[in-house]
Amino acid sequence: MTSAPSPDRVADAPTRLLAAASAAEACVAQARITLAARIAPEGRLDRRILDAEQRAAHGLAWAAAYAETLRQTADWAGALAAAGTWDEASARPALLLAHEYLSQLAGGLPMSQGEMARPVDLGFDPARLFPAIAALAPDATPEARQRIVELLAEARGRPSLETSGLDETHQAIFAQFTDFAAEKIAPLAHGWHLRDELIPLALIEELAALGVFGLTLPEGYGGAGLGKVAMCVVSEALSRGYIGVGSLGTRSEIAAELILAHGTDAQKAQLLPAIASGAMLPTAVFTEPGAGSDLASLRTRAVRQDGAWKVTGAKTWITHAARADLMTLLVRTDPDSADHRGLSMLLAQKPRGEDEQPFPAAGMSGGEIAVIGYRGMKEYEIAFDGFAVPETALLGGQEGQGFIQLMATFESARIQTAARAIGVAQNALDLALDYGLSRRQFGQPLTAFPRVADKLAMMAAEILGARRLAWFSARAKDAGRRCDLEAGMAKLTAARIAWACADNALQIHGGTGFAVEQPISRLLADARILNIFEGAGEIQAQVIARRLLEGAN
Repeated sequence: MTSAPSPDRVADAPTRLLAAASAAEACVAQARITLAARIAPEGRLDRRILDAEQRAAHGLAWAAAYAETLRQTADWAGALAAAGTWDEASARPALLLAHEYLSQLAGGLPMSQGEMARPVDLGFDPARLFPAIAALAPDATPEARQRIVELLAEARGRPSLETSGLDETHQAIFAQFTDFAAEKIAPLAHGWHLRDELIPLALIEELAALGVFGLTLPEGYGGAGLGKVAMCVVSEALSRGYIGVGSLGTRSEIAAELILAHGTDAQKAQLLPAIASGAMLPTAVFTEPGAGSDLASLRTRAVRQDGAWKVTGAKTWITHAARADLMTLLVRTDPDSADHRGLSMLLAQKPRGEDEQPFPAAGMSGGEIAVIGYRGMKEYEIAFDGFAVPETALLGGQEGQGFIQLMATFESARIQTAARAIGVAQNALDLALDYGLSRRQFGQPLTAFPRVADKLAMMAAEILGARRLAWFSARAKDAGRRCDLEAGMAKLTAARIAWACADNALQIHGGTGFAVEQPISRLLADARILNIFEGAGEIQAQVIARRLLEGAN
């Protein structure tokens, strides 16, 4: 067993975390000015230059996300210290995270497995990071990492870092849904995955009874009236059991937010209570073949005919489409337009389908897309050929507003995706820790080997930081502040962390983990989608970079 740190190093950890955050922020500020001079030379962002400088711009996005993670971790540490609840279990992974992120900023930050962003690319002096790195070095030794693993083992079976910083209400929500996931989801998830089955309707009904589908809707529409922090807690807990279940609420969240913000009174009264109760399951029908993330180029069209909108075109990568009752359907209603101004949103109801006949509606056909993971709701492609939607189903009764209406939901969707990623990452850590403690090699548990301990310790550290950033974004959203930048950062980093955790957890399992019957193999497949949907990592970095560089001079 490693020796415990001196009480002084635990007590002064919040101060060193604050210094680390400040050092990272100073480098990002310098990089913003340097890159803005190249990409926005006259104070206005030049899109052509931004595309040409994409590697550096995306590196800035990643660096800023790291800096914000360290800032939120430092603020969390300060709050715990002020409340008298700061302890070694909190300090150890937070300090390791700070040392690792500063070291990556100084030497090379991985945007993917083969792409590094270095100070020379971003235009800041890494020397300003060296004092903070040196101050944190004793907290990143092999002994310090081993101590983190010991603390993780001691905390098994009871919440510790997972609930740190939550109030009593959110802690109770965490406990309720964590217990539910452990009992009703985790034991069955791998079977659903292996058999490529839809999540059972009986489970969906239980989730509805728990209020999952109306979590953030006002009580007047049958919702629970809770905020986005509660959404994060529930999404993480359910995704820790199985990402497919954790994602069930995403489509309801998107549909409800669209209708609540932009719907007519009649649309709100008719649809929101049904969504909140789980009686109406929505699906998001946006993506098209060949369009990908370029939603403004969508071609599926809708024309007024015989008192209805007649929809023609093709959609793809539609999650839970066969079972859904309501489609939030993005279509082009102005045939003369070639950009987002001709797009409108339809609230199109449809009958539920089954495996044999997924789309039993006139003017609508399609089939399943086989995927390696994220299987519990299934993915579909849909063809529309004169599919009729009532004229009253136009969201808000307004044409040409679909793209703008949809953009307003991206903050919540990306915050929730970050929470789902954290749930997957935590599940990977759970499995890896359990296996590492029980599996013995050469007379000792795997966790006694430094490189196994290194992996586990870094997983815990990054998950800690990802939670801080996701909850920070959620609180900003709850406060009514614009948070697209923070939500994007949370999604960008959490998706990468989920993949890293799943990959490292499988490595700890060794050949055993490569077997399809092992749940960790499912997590690796499930984690991979997180860096693609709700804005691919490259698109997300581009959006963040634009926000950072606009007005940086």
